[in-house]
Amino acid sequence: MTVRPDEVRVREVLRRLDEAYGTDDIIYLTHEKDWQLLVAVILSAQCTDARVNMVTPHLFERYDTLQKLADADIHELEEEIRSIGFYHAKAKNIIGTSKRLIEVYGGRVPDTMEELLTLPGVGRKTANLMLGNIYHTPGIVVDTHVKRISRKLGFTEETDPEKVEYDLMDVLPTEHWIRYNMQIITLGRTICTARKPDCTACFLREVCPSAENTDKMKRSDT
Repeated sequence: MTVRPDEVRVREVLRRLDEAYGTDDIIYLTHEKDWQLLVAVILSAQCTDARVNMVTPHLFERYDTLQKLADADIHELEEEIRSIGFYHAKAKNIIGTSKRLIEVYGGRVPDTMEELLTLPGVGRKTANLMLGNIYHTPGIVVDTHVKRISRKLGFTEETDPEKVEYDLMDVLPTEHWIRYNMQIITLGRTICTARKPDCTACFLREVCPSAENTDKMKRSDT
């Protein structure tokens, strides 16, 4: 990030997000136990939450303990998650993570970034999501929606997710870190979509530099 966004505008963006989507920390992946959430997040990489939520009820019914997942036959597990992309790698990571959780952490999902990153299939995005939703440790989850819309809002100029994360940590108040992710994901799925953002219907239009640029281009065509 070369230019820090105006703090007044940042606060107004966050106020409007809170007004539109509320201030509760929401996770869209269905789960009952911490390890189930971790498995669901691993499955959600490059896949929609809706698809994951179609698979996990039967998955967690069959493998209702972490030990059963650790002992799972990889080919049988692949069949359970076949409808989800990259199921070969994800099945391997789920079994590896389950074993490590049992052998190293006593079946508990670790509560630090450093420990979470030692788990197969877990990167900073997944680790931040787990820390925020399980332990309420402030962190910013940078997925494709967060990266794309944060750039539109002028909160970062970076494209690397980790650099975007650090920029947002510098721009956003700590108390907004966790819920910003879910708010922006909701915005990205409904209004500010990747293929056809509807700036005219967006409640952030007046405070979004990209929307201003869109209006200018429309005026220049008339």
